[in-house]
Amino acid sequence: TMASSSSSSNLTERRGIPGAQFVEDVQTYLTQLGLDVNSALAFLQERLQQYKVVEMKLLAQQRELQAKIPDIEKCLDVVATLQAKKGTGEELIADFEVSEGIYSRASIEETDSVCLWLGANVMLEYSLEEATALLQKNLDNARASLEVLVADLLFLRDQTTITQVTIARVYNWDVHNRRTQQVAATAIAQE
Repeated sequence: TMASSSSSSNLTERRGIPGAQFVEDVQTYLTQLGLDVNSALAFLQERLQQYKVVEMKLLAQQRELQAKIPDIEKCLDVVATLQAKKGTGEELIADFEVSEGIYSRASIEETDSVCLWLGANVMLEYSLEEATALLQKNLDNARASLEVLVADLLFLRDQTTITQVTIARVYNWDVHNRRTQQVAATAIAQE
């Protein structure tokens, strides 16, 4: 029908997260979905749980990125320091972690290259310029991903709030309907 197609066009989606429909009129909402009150409440509760699962995943990704960005910035600083020392004849003294909580001091002579961990036990050697470019690209990508994640979380929280309001409205509508029917039945019984 025309009404149901217009209501479904109001639903938005953001990167696979389904949008929640704000319900103006509970009766129309139930009719469009073809559900009774209990089925609608069950559907909405399930959607709410799905939102919570997605939120947990997004928050974990956000924490991961928030930890990754400072690491990339530190690597960029180290490469910049190596470039700054280049041609000065000065050696660079650095403390590095050998194992968790165990550090060693090293003297780094002038160098044109640096090795970067790429993950999955892979390390590659890059010139200082290539390393700077790669790290800067990784930093820009991580910051952009973090922005998208924050926007996803804001969208998700809005959908959660809309769904919670809808649950309350459907429940309250049902309570009101039952009372109205009860009053009507009592009035007929008294006649």
